[in-house]
Amino acid sequence: MKVCAVLLTLCAAPVFAGPIVGADLSDLPAADVVILGEIHDNPIHHANQAQAVDAIAPTALVFEMLTPAQVVAMPADRSDMGALATSFGWSDSNWPDFAMYFPIFTAAPKARIYGAEVPRDAVRQAVKDGAVVGFGADAARYGLDQPLTPADQTAREAEQRDAHCGALPEEILGGMVQAQRLRDASLARAVVAALAETGGPVAVITGSGHARRDTGVPAVLALAAPGVTVLSIGQVEADPGPDAPYDLWIVTPATPRDDPCADLVGN
Repeated sequence: MKVCAVLLTLCAAPVFAGPIVGADLSDLPAADVVILGEIHDNPIHHANQAQAVDAIAPTALVFEMLTPAQVVAMPADRSDMGALATSFGWSDSNWPDFAMYFPIFTAAPKARIYGAEVPRDAVRQAVKDGAVVGFGADAARYGLDQPLTPADQTAREAEQRDAHCGALPEEILGGMVQAQRLRDASLARAVVAALAETGGPVAVITGSGHARRDTGVPAVLALAAPGVTVLSIGQVEADPGPDAPYDLWIVTPATPRDDPCADLVGN
């Protein structure tokens, strides 16, 4: 399927469009920023991201999984998977096997790498004191100084409740929303820097929650860099329905995994 030919509206101005399959990632509409969502432990999603990155040929790759400090420690030669993983200290992180992510790096060997992971102390600070405090300078540019509408706040707290299997105390849900807003804004800030320094296009490797147009990085970029064109691609394991909050989305088989709620709720 020729995505750009079929989704003419999307090519002019990204809107909610519809589902695609992995093969369509080789023929994506042009955009300054392409956000490639994932479920972190699904190897199909990472293979799809590598295929998309190869087609996009981005000047920069922004990774949710890397801090700026890890990027600084990265070797100039990115062709050795073991050396690259060691430089990142990947084995000490909570991210899935680096072997799933490595093909993304090799798909764009000349792309500049940017890290957007928020340090744990900043996340804790955001939970306690709000995203503005955790983010620092330019918080207003990224919308962090503005409260969410009551309906949006309620919806986001419900998402946090569900994501944590109902195990979080109700009083912490607002702080968890602040932490999520901090992560979205940090990703957007890295994208803005990458565009300014490399000219784009920029590909973003992140969870599908951050790829959402309504609440994720695209929404933050609309505030911080309104002239930038953004294509959001979500990858999910169940049909999200016709109102999925992405420009394009891919439904893949679920990866085998233990029940994530078992330990939290005592199942």
